[in-house]
Amino acid sequence: MTAVAAEVAIAVNRFGLGARPDEALPAEPKRWLIEQMAAFDPRPAALASVPTSAAMARQYHESLLMIRDQLGGAKAIPELAAIPPVAEVAADTTVNSPQMELRAELRQAYRASYTGLAQARIAAAVTSLTPFPERLAHFWANHFAVSADKLTTIGLAGTLEFEAIRPNLFGHFADLLLAVERHPAMLLYLDQAQSIGPGSALGLRAARRSDRARKVGLNENLAREIMELHTLGVGSGYSQADVQELARALTGWSTGGFVRRGIGVEAPDGVFVFQTNWHEPGTRTLLGVRYPDRGGEQAATMLRALAVHPATARHLATKLVRHFVADGPPPALVDHIAAVHVATGGNLVAVYRALIDAPEAWATALAKFKSPWDWTVSALRGIGARTADAKQVGALTQLGQPIWRPGSPAGWDDVAASWAAPDAILRRVEVAQRIAAAAPTLDARALGPRLMPGTWSPTTAAAVAKAASPAQAFALLLVAPEFMRR
Repeated sequence: MTAVAAEVAIAVNRFGLGARPDEALPAEPKRWLIEQMAAFDPRPAALASVPTSAAMARQYHESLLMIRDQLGGAKAIPELAAIPPVAEVAADTTVNSPQMELRAELRQAYRASYTGLAQARIAAAVTSLTPFPERLAHFWANHFAVSADKLTTIGLAGTLEFEAIRPNLFGHFADLLLAVERHPAMLLYLDQAQSIGPGSALGLRAARRSDRARKVGLNENLAREIMELHTLGVGSGYSQADVQELARALTGWSTGGFVRRGIGVEAPDGVFVFQTNWHEPGTRTLLGVRYPDRGGEQAATMLRALAVHPATARHLATKLVRHFVADGPPPALVDHIAAVHVATGGNLVAVYRALIDAPEAWATALAKFKSPWDWTVSALRGIGARTADAKQVGALTQLGQPIWRPGSPAGWDDVAASWAAPDAILRRVEVAQRIAAAAPTLDARALGPRLMPGTWSPTTAAAVAKAASPAQAFALLLVAPEFMRR
């Protein structure tokens, strides 16, 4: 393989999402990647009509009220009588109970919205003329993972990516961080929307109530994940006391549409709102730095400091290098990317350009094994797909990486060992046959070198040439070892 062919392969398949048969390969791979950052459209045609967080939150809110009315009022659902009522509908395990039936109906109705959002994500990826920024959006969505398995976030996990991540790909990391942490999906997923300071006006009022079921309190989930996953990283020196201090500062960060009058400030569905009466008063100390009480800005100031902390720079650099270069991130490159982050105050364009300019990024073709998402998108781009349907959403579930459902706030693993097991490869063979069947006229022999520039091997070419039909030939191409890697 020539050096130029290797760079084309890496640009198209590792930095990008895979080649399309109807698009030219880049003549200058590095310049091609850099120019995409300016050309990126955060809301392309494939996403133009997707519902907003406001619409998704309104749907959930109205469904809760419907269930309340059908079950006989707020007392039938503790969450609708709680302070504040933003949790999921309570799980009643009584067989065939009205609450179980209505809960199932709500989940089914809400899941249809999830499927539509997931289809839009696939369509945006397979049709994009700027695949490098698309990959960045997928990377950050996994870094800031939320799960659509939780009832409150089924319809919001996608809007987090579309509204908070995509518009903030090329600013500073602090802007991206704040947009994500204030989004209703994150606030609801990690139970921040109902975190109330014990010493706040509402907390003190609740403590005086005789009904202990209505007691409110501090929730540390978001604060812990911000420090452990989103910024500093595990083992970076922060303490449980730091987590608690950030959690106290975050009290009052909530989302509109679920608050009864008298409990807090009313705000439109799905819109960030700072509830002053829920905020734990007082100066907070985080990592040895004191932050005066400035209401909702107290936590925001803390997040801005975390965004440019050297430990955050190293944590993000490690993940970016692992994703774009190798499962075992080269230490010198991690050091360099982290230094760029610190020196530029978390300027993401500078960080991305440092990755593109790094010799290590171009040293080895096929260094990364494709995750199910990567493989499915590259396969659909390979057949020239222009749309997506529920079958592709289901295929990703079959392959073990359902969209926006990672199972934990840590997101999906980004190493070959998590995706290359024999049974996982067998499932790809089954899906490859279905994808190939949708493009029966494609000539795999001609497309192979185009989809895998510089990496198309004589062994794969010979196997494809011997296939019994065009569909079988293309299915063989999609499960070839070089197509499985990027």
